[in-house]
Amino acid sequence: MERWSIELEKESFKFSAAHFLIFPDGSAERLHGHNYRVFLEVRAELSPFGLVIDFQKIKPVVRELLGGLNEHLLLPGEHHELQINGAPSDSVEVLYRERRYLIPAEDVIVLPVNNTSTENLACWIGRRLLDILPREFPDVTVQELRLAVEETAGQRGVYHYELEG
Repeated sequence: MERWSIELEKESFKFSAAHFLIFPDGSAERLHGHNYRVFLEVRAELSPFGLVIDFQKIKPVVRELLGGLNEHLLLPGEHHELQINGAPSDSVEVLYRERRYLIPAEDVIVLPVNNTSTENLACWIGRRLLDILPREFPDVTVQELRLAVEETAGQRGVYHYELEG
């Protein structure tokens, strides 16, 4: 069996964001940030022109998605104990046990995840790409997608999707 894929590891596939993890014992990291890097592999059939997806056309799609996360506080909207409330003056109030943060709403992105781990970030970004790619590249059927989010050099969470059948 033959397979084709493209791999993207670009300096521009990055975003800076703040977050904190909440651990199983209930403890939480201090609020801090990372300069995240994203690595991507897409497998699909080779087109009659010898391409999986044109590199020049997919790069801006990925950069736009990552740019939406840049310079925000990422919060886990599905954590069972974390509370995220609207507050006066277009702010967001974040409560976790004894902690309370008041942040401008425009600086916050609430993600549909239970924790802002690199694994969950990779999954969220990967699923968003799986939604976007068919619209941007209707002639391409993604058979497999592997996306990694690196928070520090050599430390990545990975999401892997494979089309069944």
